[in-house]
Amino acid sequence: MQSSRNNKKKENHSYKYFQDETKTQIKLKWPVARILVENKLTNSDLISASTESITYKMLARACKGRRLTPHVQVKICNALNRAWGKTYTVRDLFNY
Repeated sequence: MQSSRNNKKKENHSYKYFQDETKTQIKLKWPVARILVENKLTNSDLISASTESITYKMLARACKGRRLTPHVQVKICNALNRAWGKTYTVRDLFNY
């Protein structure tokens, strides 16, 4: 008897590409993620540039558009300003 794994249809790669493209567009909807991609910065760059304690989890939540406390928003804003050299405000990075 064959298992159900062998009966599955082959994956449509063009659909997968479209799905990945849509995820990228959704990710770039949030200002923090868009600024990081435009300036070719990574989460590691922000963490190493920060003088305050920032975790990867904080940055991931900011890029996904999750609500953050005002204190964490300021930490991320300060880290981005140090890493890139421009002056961003909290309002520029968080639109909620």
